[in-house]
Amino acid sequence: MSTPLKLGINVGYWQRGIDDQTETVLAAERLGYDCVFTAEAYGSDAFTTLTWYAARTSRIRLGTAVAQMSARTPAATAMHALTLDALSGGRLILGLGASGPQVVEGWYGVPFPRPLARTREYVDILRKIWRRGEPVTNDGPHYPLPYPGGTGLGKPLKSIVHPLRPDIPVYLGAEGPKNIALAAEIAQGWLPLFVDPAKIDALFGESLAGRPPGFEIAATVTTIVTDDLPAALELAKIPLAFYIGGMGARDRNFHLDLIARLGYADQAAKVQELFLSGRRDEAVKAVPDELADSISLLGPLPRIRERLRLWRDSPVTTLLIAGVRDEPTLRALKEAAES
Repeated sequence: MSTPLKLGINVGYWQRGIDDQTETVLAAERLGYDCVFTAEAYGSDAFTTLTWYAARTSRIRLGTAVAQMSARTPAATAMHALTLDALSGGRLILGLGASGPQVVEGWYGVPFPRPLARTREYVDILRKIWRRGEPVTNDGPHYPLPYPGGTGLGKPLKSIVHPLRPDIPVYLGAEGPKNIALAAEIAQGWLPLFVDPAKIDALFGESLAGRPPGFEIAATVTTIVTDDLPAALELAKIPLAFYIGGMGARDRNFHLDLIARLGYADQAAKVQELFLSGRRDEAVKAVPDELADSISLLGPLPRIRERLRLWRDSPVTTLLIAGVRDEPTLRALKEAAES
């Protein structure tokens, strides 16, 4: 049976030269969209733009999809989160992700190994800070507190600010079965990327089996409303080719692995080969139409309305619309999702 499906927007990365999306965010709030999410990779950060939008809105929830753990110590992320949550009146959703070894070691200059254990430890420290039960200590190997070295003068501390909410919701960006299972165990939500609603139960049902009541699944979905479906498919393939080919090392690319699990292993390998050899236009064309269509919302509005049924019948609780900026289209999508 179909269930109510919330809508949000994902405005992605901020880029210089591209105007900010305040008007889009304000339109989404007026229309009753549930949330707005921002992103970061190795350029703009997620928190600054989210704060920009927070200052201009009053109701819409504010999420990071995702803040990269290696960019900040747990304490720094906890401080960002508790400050923005308080300033926005308790609207923050902290989406976290481990990223991949290319970014973690090449950009942030810290080791990547054992991302699952690091995530568990990281989230535990966040919650200790927000709850202020006692001065924060951590005996884990990844983020020991106090630091076991240096001057020897470090001491356990408590935040001097009382958080508005000691239980700020944490969602995990996860693509592999073990990481998704970790989200279901320790987080309040999962932020999937490139997910086919018809395959979630088959591929990730076991990982999600232990999720508690109220667990959120907020999926970012490229959305292009147009009468020209072939053109929409070509546009939807561009980010797919980039993630499959360029957002990861040749021998360790979590996005490529995910596409393989969706049933496109050979095609994904071809896309990666073309992309890494500099033949990017060919890489885009090599992305299967069926793949791009299955994980997106593309084409005329009646077609999108029909395909929304797949999302309503899936475990997804919120669709994060990506790529739509004008209010009339946002309104039409909201009406389609509710019809």
